[in-house]
Amino acid sequence: MRYAIVIEKAENNYSAYVPDLPGCIATGSTLEQVEEEIREAIEYHLEGLREDGLPIPNPASRVEYIDVAA
Repeated sequence: MRYAIVIEKAENNYSAYVPDLPGCIATGSTLEQVEEEIREAIEYHLEGLREDGLPIPNPASRVEYIDVAA
């Protein structure tokens, strides 16, 4: 599966979340680290859903960029 993630820059680190998996979040001090951490968080989240007998949400979010004049 391929889930969209959102990465945000904080003051001293990065945070990431998955719109299609509420509560699935991660942080890291670098972009590479937060990407690795969110991948592990997704795997762990999906494993927990399976263990609880809950359905795995299909990826549904889209990511687009819009250009605007500044």
